Amino acid sequence: MPSLSTSERSPILQHRPSTTSSAHSLTRPSYPYHRPSCQEETCEHGLLSPHASPPRSSSSSSKHYNSYADHHTSGDNVHDNGGGEQRTIEHTNSGNSGPFGGRKAGETDLRHEVLGDAVADGLLGAGGDGEERAKGYGRGKGVSTTQWLAERHGVRGRRVMYLAYYFPFLNWITQYRWSYLQGDLIAALTMASFYIPMSLSYASNLGHIPPINGLYSFVFNPLIYALLGSCPQMVVGPEAAGSLLVGTVVKGSVDLGHAGDEDAALHAAIAGTVTGMAGAVIFVAGLTRLGFLDSVLSRPFLRGFISAIGFVILVDQLIPELGLTSRAKHVGGVSHGSSLDKIIFLVENIQFAHGLTCGVAFGSFAIIMVCRQLKKYVQPRYPSVAYVPDRFVVVLLSAIFAWKFNWQKQGLEILGDVKSSTGTPFPFRWPLQPTQMHHVRQAMSTSFLIALLGFFESSVAAKSLGGGEGRHGEGIQGMSLSANRELVALGVANIIGGCFMALPAFGGYGRSKVNASTGGKTPMSSILLSLITVICVLSLLPYFYYLPKAVLSAMISVVAYSLVEEAPHDIRFFIHIRGWSELTLMSLIFLATIFYSLSLGIALGVGLSLLSVIKHSTKPRIQILGKVPNTTDQFENAEDNPEVLEFIEGCLIVKIPEPLTFANTGNLKNRLRRLELYGTTTAHPALPRVRAPEHNKNVIFDVHGVTSIDGSGTQVLTEIVEAYVHRGVRVFFCRVPREHSQVFRMFVKSGILEQCGGSSHFLKSVDEALRMTEIETNGELYRDNPEEDGHCNRMNP
Repeated sequence: MPSLSTSERSPILQHRPSTTSSAHSLTRPSYPYHRPSCQEETCEHGLLSPHASPPRSSSSSSKHYNSYADHHTSGDNVHDNGGGEQRTIEHTNSGNSGPFGGRKAGETDLRHEVLGDAVADGLLGAGGDGEERAKGYGRGKGVSTTQWLAERHGVRGRRVMYLAYYFPFLNWITQYRWSYLQGDLIAALTMASFYIPMSLSYASNLGHIPPINGLYSFVFNPLIYALLGSCPQMVVGPEAAGSLLVGTVVKGSVDLGHAGDEDAALHAAIAGTVTGMAGAVIFVAGLTRLGFLDSVLSRPFLRGFISAIGFVILVDQLIPELGLTSRAKHVGGVSHGSSLDKIIFLVENIQFAHGLTCGVAFGSFAIIMVCRQLKKYVQPRYPSVAYVPDRFVVVLLSAIFAWKFNWQKQGLEILGDVKSSTGTPFPFRWPLQPTQMHHVRQAMSTSFLIALLGFFESSVAAKSLGGGEGRHGEGIQGMSLSANRELVALGVANIIGGCFMALPAFGGYGRSKVNASTGGKTPMSSILLSLITVICVLSLLPYFYYLPKAVLSAMISVVAYSLVEEAPHDIRFFIHIRGWSELTLMSLIFLATIFYSLSLGIALGVGLSLLSVIKHSTKPRIQILGKVPNTTDQFENAEDNPEVLEFIEGCLIVKIPEPLTFANTGNLKNRLRRLELYGTTTAHPALPRVRAPEHNKNVIFDVHGVTSIDGSGTQVLTEIVEAYVHRGVRVFFCRVPREHSQVFRMFVKSGILEQCGGSSHFLKSVDEALRMTEIETNGELYRDNPEEDGHCNRMNP
């Protein structure tokens, strides 16, 4: 490799450890991770990648490659180069070395494993031997990889680094420019014009709580998320699904007699309890690093459930849109009944619909839908059309018309006084009080689902928006998305929102896209949205008095339509790929929600999704391999194309393509037994044996995919190997992870290595394992039949 001058090196290559002596650098760079196999006098090994094995000491790195033959030569480390000359290729590992300088791969320090690098290094301080780290080639046992790399590359202020990572406000506020303020302010005003009226609708029509409690979700949650969230352009707020689920808990409390139908204060307290519990669930999930939970619910479940919610909302809003609210209260069970009950009620009472209410509701719905479609059509050519606040105009004009023409006296229901149920603008109430325990027990499952659905939608929005960087480096830089930090941020926001009896608030994709498309580049737009909502709560509530409830219902119906409109696309897709199980799951959830209740749909969907995950994770995916004709080292799954592949006589080649855990090893023995009897795992066990026992004299396990193995998996594999050895079957393992890996150590500690016959039965490839089976088979043949060996010797003197 030709050497580069200092001016030709990249910035990272120009950085050299200051501990290297000048005499050293004349012969061999003494980088901690210099590759021993390099014979160049001047190279850059170890500067870019720390994965090469380090030399034993700083002095050894200054020697030429050939000098390594003089150190610690062993049979395993001496290889013939083809001309009779032997050379050592040992990559030495001292106590201070390893891939990252301190511990070998797979080894972990208990303090860092339990507490994490941020707590162990940032709060508790550094560990390890400072003298070792000062030499530049190793680190002490108590030093994490993060700290070692930071020290090696001269990163200062490591505690501030951790603090800025977990408290992103410290990161983005230092990058904020005044040029961002205009875009953030316009985005905040645009979102306020759209979503403040929507929050009133969510609270009154879906959550069955005072309308002002919907505004609280935009007062506290966006502010808290701006301080703790890892996605700069995402804006949190109440959503239709979460609000509807809160409403089910409120109506359930009324049905059980725990609350009155008109007790607004208690309804708000129940909503605060649900929000606080959802926040606590998601906060604990973040602390315990459960960010992978957004993958638990399958796409068919989410689509079926969200479509069912959209349909339920559409049916619910038809009652106030037709002016039948008062009549529904006098018909037993309709207001709190299923969607089927409400459809029957609408059909039977359609003749009593109020004309003015229908006109205002369906007229508002039509105007908003037309504007929505026009924006979709025009916005690609004229992006500024996104700034048009069509919904705010509809709300404003309807309130003016209701006041001017006195529609209230003509039978049109208006919003009336919007005020707190306690009389104070921002009442504080701890959501998990002992007096509310009966509500806590009732809302537990619903709160968990709200947290899961909210986090899933937030995760989709965050991944779509990314870190907020613009094309030319604009926006906030260096904010990496983290599912666990998102959980913590959303959890804290909802716990605080629950203290003020707000609706659950999570990141919404549509709302966040509005923020990004109207100029919002930083979390300051969320802070400004919170400030605008505070001003609205303190000063502008009287202006909502004449707002028609029918208009609020129409706005919610538009949202419900958007939840349902994606279902046909998914249905067509699953029909096209013949995904009948996915279609069945969607249909079951949809029908259970419509014909019975939302709670049954939730329970059925979550239960079926969890069963699917468990079934998938517990099913072993072992394969029997066959050799590709006219090749020496290519093997493929024999069950996919058995007519083409060649089967090796006397050998059963089994590939394990996944980590082995307690979940997927419970049925491993039965699956292996089917391979022995039938050569496939899909045959029914009632079938008599069709594969001769002679083909199972040698069992070769290809464990390249076993990247990890736990205690239960090790125990099961040990029992399998013991059974084979007891039956006289030779067992070989090929493509085993390297010697210092966790998998190899488990093989050694469990005795698998010894039971198989030692390291000679651990080969690099399937082809080498096959050659070893042939050698051992011939050896046994000659040992059992000495005359055959003598005959061979006479034939080959």
